[in-house]
Amino acid sequence: MEGIEGARWQGEEQLHLTLRFAGEVDTPLANDLADRLGTLTCPPFPLAIRGVGHFERKGHPRAVWAGIAPSPELEVLQRKVERACQEVGLEPEHRRFTPHVTLARLNSASGPIAPFLLARSGLASAPFTVDGFTLYESHLGETGSIYEPVVRYPLR
Repeated sequence: MEGIEGARWQGEEQLHLTLRFAGEVDTPLANDLADRLGTLTCPPFPLAIRGVGHFERKGHPRAVWAGIAPSPELEVLQRKVERACQEVGLEPEHRRFTPHVTLARLNSASGPIAPFLLARSGLASAPFTVDGFTLYESHLGETGSIYEPVVRYPLR
């Protein structure tokens, strides 16, 4: 996690794969969501990192990420989480699910990303077992969002 001047690299404790971003919700709705997520069932499954990429906003790179190898099991879990969110009253997510782990956030002062993406295009991990997921609360800090785990849900 180096090679882009001015990038704000995520700390190891901040690395995660987002299944669904809920946004700002009040406490009763957050509690309903936490309870509903606890009812989901899904067996543990393998997952692997594969490749790198970036997201843009208005033609400017805003984040670089590590990709996730295709996983039907991850897609199933994500759909279950999305359904649970809607069942408690959240608006449907309109963005396509793009499984990734954000490595760095960028701004207009960040250096070029092409050398980083080219050098790490073959990034891959051995499969690892996903045995749970976590509901996080995020707080905006001076260096960006801080993610605080609220509830961890084991897969079963």
